[in-house]
Amino acid sequence: MRPVEKELKLVEEIIAKKTPFLGICLGLQLLFERSDESEGVEGLGILKGEIVRIPDAPDIKIPHIGWNSLKFPRQGRLFEGLKEDSYVYFVHSYYLKAEEDIVAATTEYGVTVHAAVEKDNVFACQFHPEKSSTVGLKILKNFVEYKED
Repeated sequence: MRPVEKELKLVEEIIAKKTPFLGICLGLQLLFERSDESEGVEGLGILKGEIVRIPDAPDIKIPHIGWNSLKFPRQGRLFEGLKEDSYVYFVHSYYLKAEEDIVAATTEYGVTVHAAVEKDNVFACQFHPEKSSTVGLKILKNFVEYKED
């Protein structure tokens, strides 16, 4: 087994044990079924959805590097204590299209980007909370303090 396969197997084991798991950026992307970034390579399929390229459009730079505000279609546990329209930092060329019932945060960048998801013990963000100032620190604090219901 190659080292990457061992690491992916470990991710699956951690999630199966109901240990809280937070995927960030590529860590979000690998949780889903497929990605346009790697044709023919399957994701882990832990969550339902796909990763697609941000479409070219006027006034849209790819990769998307910068701050965008979040909307909360449902109040996720990562975002407790945060106001809608809080800003977080993104660096990406691909974005998530997930099943709507797991989407905890969205943003707009030429299209609606599913910016964060939550399902059971699995949390994931397309943006970088570790680079997102006090908002990002609050998100990370919420994750660390997560306790299964």
